[in-house]
Amino acid sequence: MSDSSSTDPTGTDLVGLRTGALPTDLYIGGAAVAASDGGRFDVLDPATGEILAKVADGTVRDAIAAVDAAHAAGADWAAAAPRERGEILRRAFELMTANAGDLAQLMSLENGKALPDARGEVAYAAEFFRWFSEEAVRASGELMTAPAGTNRIMVTHHPVGVCVLVTPWNFPAAMATRKIGPALAAGCTVILKPASDTPLTALAMARILEAAGVPPGVVNVLPATRSGEVVSAMLHDDRVRKLSFTGSTQVGRILLKEAADNVVNTSMELGGNAPFLVFADADLDAALDGAMIAKMRNAGEACTAANRFYCEAPIAAEFARRLAGRMSELVVGPGTREGVQVGPLVNEAGVEKVDTLVRGAVAQGASALTGGHRPDGDGWFYPPTVLVDVAPDAEVLKEEIFGPVAPIATFETEDEAVRLANGTEFGLVAYVYTGDLARGLRVSERLEAGMVGLNRGLVSDPAAPFGGVKQSGIGREGGHEGMLDYLETQYIAVDW
Repeated sequence: MSDSSSTDPTGTDLVGLRTGALPTDLYIGGAAVAASDGGRFDVLDPATGEILAKVADGTVRDAIAAVDAAHAAGADWAAAAPRERGEILRRAFELMTANAGDLAQLMSLENGKALPDARGEVAYAAEFFRWFSEEAVRASGELMTAPAGTNRIMVTHHPVGVCVLVTPWNFPAAMATRKIGPALAAGCTVILKPASDTPLTALAMARILEAAGVPPGVVNVLPATRSGEVVSAMLHDDRVRKLSFTGSTQVGRILLKEAADNVVNTSMELGGNAPFLVFADADLDAALDGAMIAKMRNAGEACTAANRFYCEAPIAAEFARRLAGRMSELVVGPGTREGVQVGPLVNEAGVEKVDTLVRGAVAQGASALTGGHRPDGDGWFYPPTVLVDVAPDAEVLKEEIFGPVAPIATFETEDEAVRLANGTEFGLVAYVYTGDLARGLRVSERLEAGMVGLNRGLVSDPAAPFGGVKQSGIGREGGHEGMLDYLETQYIAVDW
């Protein structure tokens, strides 16, 4: 199942796949513990629907115990030297890299993603630990003379405190490290609430962080199916000072209201509806390469996935034909099988949503150049699909698809392209392909998106600020800005 690359420097099977000892209990205060009521829930294999593991189902009592542990560890961790925190994160990067094979296998099992996607995610996720290991020593302040000359203005930064981190199922490692990395670098302690579909990766990450030297209580992991109850309980504990959430805009709105009760600092990375604009002067081969990355990374189960393809009329038919050709060649199957490029979607609700959106578009006049029908058999599979002649008001152009479906519409002018791209409540990412750099930059500036891929189908990078505008969120993750989200700014007026 694994090779030497999946053995960490100490020779310990941290992930637990090789010994059959996957972590399935809560991780609170540096120890694996059962749920307070003894409850457990099933984690299923999306390729078969069979049970992979039974994981402890956290309760409100457990949530408060996790806050207790994080609060107790907070003062010492905040006082730790920045270099010490950075070195621990660096060791976590090295351990993740050493255990990459097993982590990828585990993610493929519980999430369904194909092994190439899983391997890519492990590398991406580990980079957040490396990046923030370097940022830990760069929480610089500022000193200046007041304009009136009356005093000095000294600005310093301090850890915000106990943080609740709520992560989704689509990138179970990367969404955890993207939050844990900056929080620990800043000197905060955390409670990670992973998605119920994919808790095993989060629990394996706890083992890796412990092995890297993270003290007990600094990182706690709380799987729970009663997500609303346990998160609400933590947000209403006045020791919790930060919420970072990645997930749907609908849930994000609820959590913002909950956080308002105690005026909890919030970061929100919410839904997307990314437009992919292809102008007639674009390098069509490059645009197709970019489209395959932007659409099919993680089988389309990504908030950054290209959701709506708008092609300038003269090249729309050729682009659609060639994209359908590439999509039809992708190998679909269980994510853990070598050679598979598209695994199953994560659960029945996900595949049913995709199928409903496609059938709705076809009912309004669209046609599928490839795919378009849910296959028979076990597992939550959906074939790569390209739709053309999509009606402007089709739900597939309005909803976040979260699956391997590319609906294509056309535009005539640059202004129309921008209007179509901006015609959504979301504003996470957009993609633009054109051979005219001036046009590319001009259109990029007009797009209502927190990120733009200009002649690129991939924008995510630990060194870059990730986040959206409008209903796609608040704050930024990654880059230098990522750690600032976990720091409070203090101003001291002083004379000397």
